[in-house]
This record gives sequence, C-alpha cells and structure tokens, in this order.
Amino acid sequence: MSFVEFINVRKTYQMGSVEVHAVDGMDFAIERGEFVVIVGPSGAGKTTVLNMLGGMDAPTSGTILLDGQEVSALGERELTQYRRHDIGFVFQFYNLVQNLTALENVELASQICSNPLPADEVLAQVGLADRKDNFPSQLSGGEQQRVAIARALAKNPKLLLCDEPTGALDYVTGKQILKLLQDTCRNTGHTVAIVTHNSAFTQIADRVIEVREGKASRVLTNAHPADALTVEW
Repeated sequence: MSFVEFINVRKTYQMGSVEVHAVDGMDFAIERGEFVVIVGPSGAGKTTVLNMLGGMDAPTSGTILLDGQEVSALGERELTQYRRHDIGFVFQFYNLVQNLTALENVELASQICSNPLPADEVLAQVGLADRKDNFPSQLSGGEQQRVAIARALAKNPKLLLCDEPTGALDYVTGKQILKLLQDTCRNTGHTVAIVTHNSAFTQIADRVIEVREGKASRVLTNAHPADALTVEW
C-alpha cells in the first residue's frame, strides 16, 4: 500500500441546476518521503485535490487513504483531528497572526497538535533563528513564508501540503522557498506535495501528477530531480 492513495475519487458541486465535476474519477499514489508536484491549469481540479487530501473537503465518491487511514470515511470531528495532527498547510498568502512574533506564530501551531517539534529549532531550520522576535510586519515576504513553513513543520505532520507557495513572491525569493521545501523533504523525510500551475516546478519533483479536466492525466517519476535553485521559468 502506498503512503497516499486516491482511488476513483470524484467531487461534484451543484451550481444551481448544473453539476460541476471538479474531480472526475481521479487515481494516483504517492510514496512516503516523496517530493511531489501536482500541476495543471486553472480549473483543472488540483486545488480540489489538495482540499480533499487535507481534510478540508470531502469527496462525493471514491477512496482517499493516508498512511493506511481512510480519510474519505472520516466524520467532521475526526477530520478536525486529522487536520490538526496529520497535515501541515502552506498557502500562497502567509496567514500569520500580525501581533505575534515569528516564534509565537510557530508556537501557536505546535500547541494544537500531539507530537510537535520545538518551535525555535524549526525556525532555525528555515534560516530565521535571528528573526524569531520580529513581527510579520518587520519581515520580508520570503521571511514570512519561511515562518509559515516553519509553523506547518512544527506540527510534525505526516504530509505537508503547499498551495502555490511561491505565488506571492518575486522570482529569486520564490526559488529560495522551493529550495527550502525540497531540502526539508530530503533532510527530514517529510512527504511534501506542492500544487501549482507552473510546469517548470516539475523538474524538481520525485513524482509529478498532471491534472487536467478533473483527472490525473499523467503520473511521472523523475529518477534525478533537479536542484530547485537551477530551475528557470
């Protein structure tokens, strides 16, 4: 059994009298410790995949498994615990608490989960040991995203989900954040999945899941992923 499995997963939304099939019979698998890029154009269904994998949305039908647990069978209370303990989220916008320091933002996440990592150590891992007492307004965009990544990692999640994590950053800073995520996967063994429309990111992935019209149109593996700092787009 793979670490993550999507088995004939469908997600249908009712828009008035019209049914929209955001995910339409999707199948793929992810192995533990892989660095994964889920790529596709806007409207392809990739964010819906992330939301279902993260327990923020439930499939209409099909099976979703993470580490042997059937996520698609969980009730609301169980999904809350799943999101709290098993999943780390990184979004395009940092969603930091503005009146808390970088360290306090990370500590906030570690207080809600069962097996957290030391907040100061995780901040050091993302290169912000000397900025831990700064507030978000005193940090650059790249530094704020590093705090957001540290906050997610401090939960010691089974799976780190990143939705367009470089979308609000300039080119150089975006590459640095990609490198940080890639190194985090390599050095800690965390399974990391990035959702993006940028096909250049596929060069750095262990596994690429191409999403089109609600399906996994192709699943590819890279025997020799590129270093994130070498990628151009």
